[in-house]
Amino acid sequence: MRHFIEIMALALLVSCCGKAGAPEAFGPTPTPAQLEWQKMEMNMFAHFGPNTFTGLEWGLGTEAEDIFNPSDLDCAQWASVAKAAGFKGIIITAKHHDGFCLWPNPVSTHTVAQSPWKDGKGDVLKELSEACADEGIKFGIYISPWDRNDPHYGTPEYNDVFVKTLESALGNYGEVFEQWFDGANGEGPNGKKQVYDWPLFHSTVWEYQPDAIMFSDVGPGCRWVGNENGVAGRTNWSRLTVNGFTPGAGGPKGSSLNEGDKDGDCWVPAETDVSIRPGWFWRESENDKVKSLEKLLDIYYTSVGRNSLLLLNVPPDDRGHIDPVDSARLIEFKAALDRIFSTNLADGAKIKASNTRGRGFNAKNLLDGDYDSYWATADGITTASLTFQLKGEKSFNRIMLQEYIPLGQRISSFTVEALKDGEWKEIASETTIGYKRIVRTETVTTDAVRVNITGSYAPPVLNAFGLYCD
Repeated sequence: MRHFIEIMALALLVSCCGKAGAPEAFGPTPTPAQLEWQKMEMNMFAHFGPNTFTGLEWGLGTEAEDIFNPSDLDCAQWASVAKAAGFKGIIITAKHHDGFCLWPNPVSTHTVAQSPWKDGKGDVLKELSEACADEGIKFGIYISPWDRNDPHYGTPEYNDVFVKTLESALGNYGEVFEQWFDGANGEGPNGKKQVYDWPLFHSTVWEYQPDAIMFSDVGPGCRWVGNENGVAGRTNWSRLTVNGFTPGAGGPKGSSLNEGDKDGDCWVPAETDVSIRPGWFWRESENDKVKSLEKLLDIYYTSVGRNSLLLLNVPPDDRGHIDPVDSARLIEFKAALDRIFSTNLADGAKIKASNTRGRGFNAKNLLDGDYDSYWATADGITTASLTFQLKGEKSFNRIMLQEYIPLGQRISSFTVEALKDGEWKEIASETTIGYKRIVRTETVTTDAVRVNITGSYAPPVLNAFGLYCD
């Protein structure tokens, strides 16, 4: 009996020694809500309001309320188009700079309640939130703190008015997945600029929607990418230094917004906002200027493919519909993505890692489709190689890598090689990975690929790899 106990104790010791613990988190990490937000990958922006009817980009705030009168508002159509296009949520411009509110905001007299639409009894936020729920997609709200209509703007009282506006919008329409704060700050009807109380605004959002991701130049949930062209930085850290900065003119420099900060003390991932049309609001004159399929694919690679979320603006028309030109292009876009990414040419590959942390962190985890299983190296090992022996020769021109960001973002550089005529040839050399990195290459035909992690601030942690062909 004693001999048996000794054998079992030894077996237990060997078992424990063979199973390493998970790597420690490195630097700031995403909250559960930020992680789920990043996994959405693509959402729809919907700029809609008086500007839809005037043709302006920034309304003056003096437009008569009766200008807002969509002839056939159909939020169910918006949600249906969004879902068919692969978007996971819709963010609506509930209040743009002109101050007009798409819901009956009780602290404003410049709202749908004063318009002829539905005899003043309409509520766009109610209709859209219900339509999103019906389609199983998420509902978000854009509210500009700038208000060119409200007479309180430019006075201390306005911050209280704006808080009541937030309470009304965030407290009556169910779950809001993202609160989009435009940092614009111009003169009000009294000729004064407002000193925004951002801590008060943020605390109000957290009170009513504790899991909402707040967008601004400094987050706290996600940050502006620094341009409206659909291009995140080729290097893109989800870390950002926010101390001393404020949304809008007081935000970080453009390079930090576009690339993040490798030593940033907060997790503030980039959101890439861009419009499918030249303008943000619908104009019939732009129906022949909707972005091409090729351009939308390019934007996908420079946003989602560079560790960013894509927020694509698709503005409803003056009827209250997504224009057929836009919806047709979106369906083309979704079909192209499905065609390109439906088959991972690396599936079934045999993988050899130069270093593995131990049992449970094997390289095979890169191809198992489980987000929460990953390959990792041992403590102290910050460079490593992964060799994929493919199931026969494959031709590809897209390489996809994912870091397991619940443990932080750590990889700073990597290369990819293909075996050609018995020699390894470099086909890509890049910097950061983050949630997802998609590298475009010339079409390569090979039966073996090697990924080299050449720089990392902590043991690298990867949870997915893919090869695809356009």
